[in-house]
Amino acid sequence: MTSSSEATARRRRRNSLRSRLRRDWQMLVLMIPGGLALLLFFYIPILGNVIAFQDYQPYYTIAEAPFVGFEKFVELFEDPRFLLALRNTLVYAAFQLVLFFPLPILLALVVDSMMSLRLRRAFQSIVYLPHFLSWVLVIALFQQMLGGAGLINQFLGRAGIDPVPFMTSADTFPLLIVAEIAWKDAGWGMIIFLAALAAIDQSLYESAAVDGAGRVRRAWHITLPGMRPVIVLLLILNLGSILTVGFEQFILQRDAVGADTAEVLDTYAYYTGVIGGDWSMGAAAGLAKGVVGTILILVANKVAHMLGEDGIYRGRPQ
Repeated sequence: MTSSSEATARRRRRNSLRSRLRRDWQMLVLMIPGGLALLLFFYIPILGNVIAFQDYQPYYTIAEAPFVGFEKFVELFEDPRFLLALRNTLVYAAFQLVLFFPLPILLALVVDSMMSLRLRRAFQSIVYLPHFLSWVLVIALFQQMLGGAGLINQFLGRAGIDPVPFMTSADTFPLLIVAEIAWKDAGWGMIIFLAALAAIDQSLYESAAVDGAGRVRRAWHITLPGMRPVIVLLLILNLGSILTVGFEQFILQRDAVGADTAEVLDTYAYYTGVIGGDWSMGAAAGLAKGVVGTILILVANKVAHMLGEDGIYRGRPQ
């Protein structure tokens, strides 16, 4: 009886899969170009991480390069420049997580509270337009505003105040990084939270208003709990990429603030591997960063399950 029921269940699953394939074949066809791009430009190149375990040189093929095991990782963690890059990366990532992550949520709440549809659309367009600008333009705009001869320092000079080195000070560089990211990407991140707000049942707000709840209490007891699954999901994803603080942003400002201040893991891998010619060390640095990011995602997702959230994937049913 047991084997017969299992065979019946397998047939039902096969039939269900076939029916879903027939129903969704158009969507599957649309996924083919994206799947091929992901395969060709991500999964196949990721196999090249094997050079982190080899003494690789460009005149070798990967098959010919001598295998050295974890020797490059030992050298990596004994390199003072790598430890400096790791420390800087953690500091800048902490600043971004604490100061930048809440901004899209606040912007979404501000936009959602606007009564005028025209004002809402204008505000949305203004705040997420900078996302489409390249980092070269963003750094240039900040230089024009905050540089030594920038607009703000010109006003300070006319007022008899000495210029402030906003763009070249190592002490305030973490705040500058967060300001640049906030101006560029806070509006784009706001879109996701606006979608989460749109999914909240409006009758809950009406019922709360009838019961006498003010705007703050409605936001605390209805809005934020309704956004919590999306907030947790994005927080987990941000933790997974916490060591990727931005290559272009840092390399463009490296000369202004100094190599020691702007050295992060991405720039370390570039200067060690591509510029310095030690491709295996560069690959080892990138691979170590990826492993740490994966571990952070798994741990954060487990914590989300313990708090009753789905996270980025569901855990095993209890």
